[in-house]
Amino acid sequence: MTSLDKPTQDTEQDARAVTEAALFEAFGGVRGMVETVLPGLLFVTIYTINKDLHLSAIAALGVSLLLVVVRLVMRDTVKHAFSGVFGVAFGVVFAMMTGNAKDFYLPGMLYTLGLGLAYIITTLCGVPLIGLILGPVFKENLSWRTRNPGRKKAYAKASWAWGLILLAKCAVLFPLYWWADTTQLGWVLIALKIPPFLLAVWLTWVFLAKAPAPIDVFAEMEAEEKAAEERAAEERAAATGSESSAGRHRREA
Repeated sequence: MTSLDKPTQDTEQDARAVTEAALFEAFGGVRGMVETVLPGLLFVTIYTINKDLHLSAIAALGVSLLLVVVRLVMRDTVKHAFSGVFGVAFGVVFAMMTGNAKDFYLPGMLYTLGLGLAYIITTLCGVPLIGLILGPVFKENLSWRTRNPGRKKAYAKASWAWGLILLAKCAVLFPLYWWADTTQLGWVLIALKIPPFLLAVWLTWVFLAKAPAPIDVFAEMEAEEKAAEERAAEERAAATGSESSAGRHRREA
C-alpha cells in the first residue's frame, strides 16, 4: 500500500463506520429487533399452547408496555418500543373485535404492505423514502436531492431493495392469512421478522458505503453563522475605528 492509497482507504472505512452507526440508530439495532419480535412471539406461543385469544393478546400488549417502561427507566429513546406498543394495540383491537386470532397480525401485515408500496412510489417520484428517513440521521437533511446525485442514487437503490423485500414478504403472508390457521401464520410471520429486515439493512449499508459522503448541512449553517458573526464584528470594529478617527480630527481642528 502506498502513502496515497492509505488516506483513501481510511476515508472509506470512516464512511462505512458512519453508515453503520446511522443505520443502527435509525433502525434500533439488536434491541429494536427484540422489541419488534417479542410481543408477537409471546402471542403465538401462548395461543399455540392453549388457544386463548384474550390471554395471548393481553400478554403481548403487557410485554410491549413493559418494554416501554424499561426504556423510560433507563432514560433511553422510546420510539421503537412505542411503535411496538401501537402495533400490538391495533392487533389486539382487531382480534378482539372480530374474535379471529389471525386478525392480531392483520394491522402489521397491512402496515408492511403500505410501507413496501411507499418505498417504491417515493422512489419513482424521485424522493426515495430511505433518504427521508436517514437524511436527518446523517445530518444532510434533503441536500442529497439536489447537491449529491451519487447519494440520491444510492438512496434510490436502497429504497427499491426495501420495497421489493417487503412486498415479497407480503406475497408470502397474505395467502397464509386466508389459507393457514393462526399458529401457522404466527410462526411463519415470526420467522420472517428478522431475516428480510437484516437483508434490507445490509443492502442499504452496501449502497451507502459506496456512495459519496453526506453533506453536513448543520455544519454548513454553523459555519455560515460564524462567518456572519465575524463579518459583523469586523464591521463594528471598522465603524468604531472610523468614529475614533473622526473624533481625533475634530479635536485637532
